[in-house]
Amino acid sequence: MTLIDSAVTSPTPQGPADQGATLWQRVLRYRPPQRYIPVLATAVVLVTLYAIGAAKYDRFGRPQVILNLFIDNSFLLVVAAGMTFVILTGGIDLSVGAVVALTTVVSGTMLAKSWPAFAVVPVALVIGALLGLTMGSVIHFFDIQPFIVTLAGLFLARGITYAISTTQIPIRDPFWRFMSQERIRFGRQSITFSVVVAAVVVVIGILVLAYSRLGRTVYAIGGNEQSAILMGLPVGRTKMAVYTISGFCSALGGLLLTFYTPSGDPIQGIGMELDAIAAVVIGGTLLTGGSGYLFGTVLGVATLGVIKTILNFGNLSPWWARIVVGMLLFAFILLQRLVIARRR
Repeated sequence: MTLIDSAVTSPTPQGPADQGATLWQRVLRYRPPQRYIPVLATAVVLVTLYAIGAAKYDRFGRPQVILNLFIDNSFLLVVAAGMTFVILTGGIDLSVGAVVALTTVVSGTMLAKSWPAFAVVPVALVIGALLGLTMGSVIHFFDIQPFIVTLAGLFLARGITYAISTTQIPIRDPFWRFMSQERIRFGRQSITFSVVVAAVVVVIGILVLAYSRLGRTVYAIGGNEQSAILMGLPVGRTKMAVYTISGFCSALGGLLLTFYTPSGDPIQGIGMELDAIAAVVIGGTLLTGGSGYLFGTVLGVATLGVIKTILNFGNLSPWWARIVVGMLLFAFILLQRLVIARRR
């Protein structure tokens, strides 16, 4: 019998060393649930990248650098939040970048024609939601693959954008200027109102996925759509809802982008759909659906932001970010396959 076994089985009081050994043994034996492994892996990658940046560059470890990650990526976080709902059902939305561009141009054009800000914002959000609802309806009623439908939505939204304007539209509206320049300060640190909006969207999304019937149905569809139908769940209505949510979030992300760069630009959002998908996958959501967390998407967006920040500090080519993100995607896809294989 070993010393640790004696400590566990002996009726005599244990000493501090024995208690410490038993606690350490329990820590070593602990295995997190498999559904949390991808998210924990993302957290480890994020912390490792941040530690590398802080060790290499003196100013990298400042609190404002962390806040800037969310200031610079608040619009992407909102778009990725909507994408998370879609991917959890096993779908995909390739139109989000084009909807972002459409929103910026529509907003810029309406404001240039002296529309009030309180009218421009809801119109832009309704346009995004209607596009999402249309794509979701086509996917459901005509049983067409989401890849094809949302690819058509991408071309449609991008075409409408260029039909409205082919040049950048500056935005000088007072409300936009306020949202762009005003800061919420915490001592020497500060954030923009766009970060607050993104945080509210994430919190609402987490609550919906965790505690609502819609959230439970989203996971059920991603897990096994046929089983969800046999269980009597509103599969069609839920599919239309998630694409509507994605369209709404894309439009909201477009508005936040106009706050970040006060202008409407038809070339905005090119490739943003790939960034959003990458953030969701790196955040631990399975591309096949049924497993993942919106908090993981937040970590995924932060990881992309840390990579870009390290490159900016090192004055390296931004194309290196694509290389690193590609490597991470390969790693997390393999991790997902391993997790799925272990479940089976």
